[in-house]
Amino acid sequence: MTPALSRRAALGLVLLALPGGAWAQEDAVAAAIRDQVGDTPATEGGITLRAPPVAENGGQVPVTVLVDSPQTVESHVTAIHVFATRNPTPGVASFRLTPLMARAEVQTRIRVAEDQRIIAVASMSDGTVRQTAAELRVTTGGCLS
Repeated sequence: MTPALSRRAALGLVLLALPGGAWAQEDAVAAAIRDQVGDTPATEGGITLRAPPVAENGGQVPVTVLVDSPQTVESHVTAIHVFATRNPTPGVASFRLTPLMARAEVQTRIRVAEDQRIIAVASMSDGTVRQTAAELRVTTGGCLS
């Protein structure tokens, strides 16, 4: 009888299977997020990331981030950050918001070279952090020279 693998051991085996470059990219993304929001753990929910599942042109990918917040002085979004997991510089955009904004929504276009995960992170006035992600496929990379 073989003992069952613990969740930690199974995760370790999966992580060992990743190529060395994936480790470096995940570290860079985690560091970029930490630079923006500190060590506060992010929770899922209350934030929506809209991006096309397949981008025909990686040079102009429309991205919208909407955070469910009343935008009052007592409770509002202070910042929205967008990260791309396989870009050379993971931090794509940062937006500062105030309670004077009618709603916590930002729209931009980003440039990506290859298939990757886009991460949106929102910092709230109460110190909490919300996060969501979307997978993005690219048919023509936007970072070609």
